Amino acid sequence: MGYGGKQRGDAEGAMATDFFWSYTDEPHASRRRQILSQYPQIKQLFGPDPFAFLKLHCDRGGFGILLFFIELFVVLFYWPLWESRMLVENSEGRSVLVGTSEEICAVQWAIRLYESRLFLMVVLLQLWTATFLYNASWMKILIVAYFFGSFLNHNLFLAIHELSHNLAFSTPVYNRWLGIFANLPIGVPMSVTFQKYHLEHHRYQGVDGVDMDVPSLTEAKLVTNVVSKSIWVIFQLFFYALRPLFLKPKPPGIWEFVNLIIQLALDVGLVHFWGWKALGYLILSTFVGGGMHPMAGHFISEHYVFNPDQETYSYYGPLNLMTWSVGYHNEHHDFPRIPGSKLHKVREIAPEFYENLDSYRSWSQVIYMYIMDRAVGPFSRMKRNLATKSLKKSE
Repeated sequence: MGYGGKQRGDAEGAMATDFFWSYTDEPHASRRRQILSQYPQIKQLFGPDPFAFLKLHCDRGGFGILLFFIELFVVLFYWPLWESRMLVENSEGRSVLVGTSEEICAVQWAIRLYESRLFLMVVLLQLWTATFLYNASWMKILIVAYFFGSFLNHNLFLAIHELSHNLAFSTPVYNRWLGIFANLPIGVPMSVTFQKYHLEHHRYQGVDGVDMDVPSLTEAKLVTNVVSKSIWVIFQLFFYALRPLFLKPKPPGIWEFVNLIIQLALDVGLVHFWGWKALGYLILSTFVGGGMHPMAGHFISEHYVFNPDQETYSYYGPLNLMTWSVGYHNEHHDFPRIPGSKLHKVREIAPEFYENLDSYRSWSQVIYMYIMDRAVGPFSRMKRNLATKSLKKSE
């Protein structure tokens, strides 16, 4: 990869004074062509998840709610224990589950059940929690939001990411309606607008003035030390949401107004019947879940450059179970038409294209590295000029 910039400054550990500047196209389109030439069967993974409709349903009544909590408990508490004992590398360097047949079946059972009911249950559970906390103290609301609601709202944010690629239904408008539904517990309308900017992030990755995923020059110049980086991480969701509105505003369309009206109707209803604390819980869940929080580590891990020869990084840790496998980020950018539930198969089919790339096992560690490494900051992103980027769509 041809690149320039002053990421390490004149001395090791110096804060960057410019972005990385690449003089080649983004790496995903060329790697996609190489993989498909060798493994054309990967095309069979393209298109909406055939089981996506199941993710919109759940068992009614107390049994369904009980199952959801059992599955959530299994994923949050037992999977890390299983991972340390059961997930090992085989002779080919690939991670595989080992253990008794009963243990492996238990892991697979938990994952299947968890995903099959996840979507609708997350929306309903989060809205119910908001009404349950209508009379709680703000400290209790903050604690519940950080340790519980943040996981649910971030899961919904990444469900919206999945839907922005039309990976639930073949008909785009159905994905749009479902995205608006998933948007409800987030508290602020963002589903439709997110899709507009996110698809540009894929088509024009790192292109100056087009890819709004890249921090602004103002952010990069102000965030230069441990304290300012910590503050930036805490408020990164605000920067992520507001950056495109200031740097590259797009005129709202009819769907933005639909998103806005439906979201306002829910918010007004919550405030009218249960008070401001119910709505405050939803907003706090969104805010803290996008800041100094393990789930928010993917914002940094995906494209912040820790290795000058690599601009996209994957994460292969357990939180993929709650984030629609967004951690498989190299695989996702290589094949944005493959749903998250199948991205692991790309790595299984074509391991030689991914096993030598840097990757992560912990999003929390990524946040720590970003804050404490004096040479890393908002400038640690790859940029390219539009003339460098091929105008062919990468989807």
